[in-house]
Amino acid sequence: EAFVMVLTGPNMAGKSTVLRQVGLIVLMAQTGSFVPADAARIGLCDRVFTRVGASDSLSSGQSTFMVEMTETATILNGATDRSLILLDEIGRGTSTYDGVAIAWAVTEYIHDKMGARTIFATHYHELVELADSLPGVSAWNVAVRETGEDIVFLRRLEPGGCDRSYGVQVARLAGVPATVVKRAFAVLHELEQGADGGTRLSHLDDANRGQLSLFERRESEIRERLSGYDVDGMTPREALVALDDLKKLAEDDG
Repeated sequence: EAFVMVLTGPNMAGKSTVLRQVGLIVLMAQTGSFVPADAARIGLCDRVFTRVGASDSLSSGQSTFMVEMTETATILNGATDRSLILLDEIGRGTSTYDGVAIAWAVTEYIHDKMGARTIFATHYHELVELADSLPGVSAWNVAVRETGEDIVFLRRLEPGGCDRSYGVQVARLAGVPATVVKRAFAVLHELEQGADGGTRLSHLDDANRGQLSLFERRESEIRERLSGYDVDGMTPREALVALDDLKKLAEDDG
C-alpha cells in the first residue's frame, strides 16, 4: 500500500490547500474531533512535520535555500514511521538539476528508511517516475482542463502525474502584461524544442524579439486609427475604405 504521495499540478490549482487540509484533518482526528468527511481511516500520528513556503532568515544569515535544507534535515532526522510529513516543494532555491536530485533522494530516503506517511507537492515532474519503481509511492495530480492557451482549475485530485505546470497561463491570469506573456510562450516553445531535439535559447535572438515588438506596434497603430474614426459621421463608402485600410495594415508584413 502506497504511503508516499507525489502531488503535481499547476500553481493555484490547490496543491498547498491539499497539504493544509490533510494536516488539519489529521490533527483534528488525534484530538478525537469529528473530521469533514463522510468516512475516514486515520491512524495514530506522533507528530506532524511540514516544510511549506519559502523565505530567508536575515537575522541568522541564512538564505532561502539554507532555510529550506535546514527544515528538511529536521524532518529527516526527527520523523518516525508514525509521523505525517507534508512537503511543499524541496530544492527550488537552487539550480534545477540540484533541486531535482535533492527532491528525488529525499523521497527515496523517506520511502526506504523511514516509512512515514508523506505528501510531497512538487513541480519536479521527474519525481512521478518514482511511482513506477517504488511500491510505496503513488502519483496524483490536481486536475486542470486546457481551453486553447487558457486553463480551468477543476479542484479535483486524479491519479497519475501532471507533465506541465502551466506557469505562463497562470502568469496571464495574474495580470502579467500581454507582451511578457507572448514572449514567455515563445521562450517556452524553444525550451520544449530543446528538450526534444537540441534547440537552444540562442535561437531567440534580437530578430525574434523584434518580430514580437513589430506586432505590438502594428496592433497599437490599428487601435489608434480606430479610436480616431467618427463612426457616426462616416458614409458607407468611407467606412468601407477605412475597413480596407485596416485590413491592409493588419496583413502588412513589412
